[in-house]
Amino acid sequence: MKARDTRPAVLSARTPSLDLDALLADRSVKVIVCCGSGGVGKTTSAAALALRAAEQGRHAVVLTIDPARRLAQSLGLTELDNDPREVTGIDGTAGGSLAAMMLDMKRTFDEFVLANADPERAKTILANPFYLSLSSSFAGTQEYMAMEKLGQLRAAADQRGDTDLIVVDTPPSRSALDFLDAPRRLGSFLDGRLIRLLAAPARAGGKAYLRVIHVGFGVFTHALTKIMGGQLLQDIQTFVGSIDTLFGGFRERADETYAMLQRPDTAFVVVAAPERDALREASYFVERLREESMPLAGLVLNRVQVTGLPELSAAAALDAAARLERLGREHRTGAGVLRVHAERAAALERQRTLTARFTAAHPSVPVATVPLLPGDVHDLATLRQIGAALGGAPNGS
Repeated sequence: MKARDTRPAVLSARTPSLDLDALLADRSVKVIVCCGSGGVGKTTSAAALALRAAEQGRHAVVLTIDPARRLAQSLGLTELDNDPREVTGIDGTAGGSLAAMMLDMKRTFDEFVLANADPERAKTILANPFYLSLSSSFAGTQEYMAMEKLGQLRAAADQRGDTDLIVVDTPPSRSALDFLDAPRRLGSFLDGRLIRLLAAPARAGGKAYLRVIHVGFGVFTHALTKIMGGQLLQDIQTFVGSIDTLFGGFRERADETYAMLQRPDTAFVVVAAPERDALREASYFVERLREESMPLAGLVLNRVQVTGLPELSAAAALDAAARLERLGREHRTGAGVLRVHAERAAALERQRTLTARFTAAHPSVPVATVPLLPGDVHDLATLRQIGAALGGAPNGS
């Protein structure tokens, strides 16, 4: 006799199921990008997918962005850095392997400079105070460098053939859309009118700079000096003059990034929690991916409320609890259980309503669900549990 399915009933029977096991088994898929708003479980989902892929025979690398320490520990690693580290303890009977790494934004930027500038110019750039600030904290740099690192990993995998799947966790941006905009935004900043104006002294020499001042830019330069400080302005001018030869490189890499993300061997998995803001961000992201012709696999709905009796409504459970309490103290335990169920049933109903709005707006987007776990991810067993849910039965309902 088949056991009754007690998975979360947040989806209607009409919602297409996201078959992530089929996606992981498809050897033509080389990159899976987990994206969505912050705090919805992207990093955990990426790690769980990579682990499941490895234990099903893929040679996978997961690139995480600032993971919680517990997640690194769950992979059996004391720390993660900018180079892939082998994860031990996985089931390798299918012939797969897993490596994990964490984006080092500045180191990735440094590697880009070293690879695209002659040694003397690279040395000047890396020592420039403005570059140190830009490479560490400029808005969009983390998103850009995540894609730069993905490009590096993809190129290395194609060359060596030792990795056949890269799973990438996107940065925890204020908006999910920042991830797609970052490469172009950083390239536009470095190629913008203000930067080109500041670059004039380095490009044309001191006399040219004096001529600029004399023809009307003296007030502008004086204002910038007051706002930024003379030393900062000089640092920017020196930086721009040194990095001028890399402007084309930034534009070219941004174009390459977009082309890579649009290729059919890339799959986007949007991750969301069954909450209003998270699903709103997921909806925006789904629409943007379609506008940019980027291959969307589907939505992962994370942390869905679980109840063993989905047919027992919150109202009915509360009514039954009240009846038991009136019968006497000996029924308090049963009444307490019913009240706990009522809370879960009410949460599930709210999640069902919010999810229905998303699926009504995007009826063709496949969905997979992951139940709410009682605690944090702390070991490979928990990641396997999440992976099993991601690769689970139709609709999660």
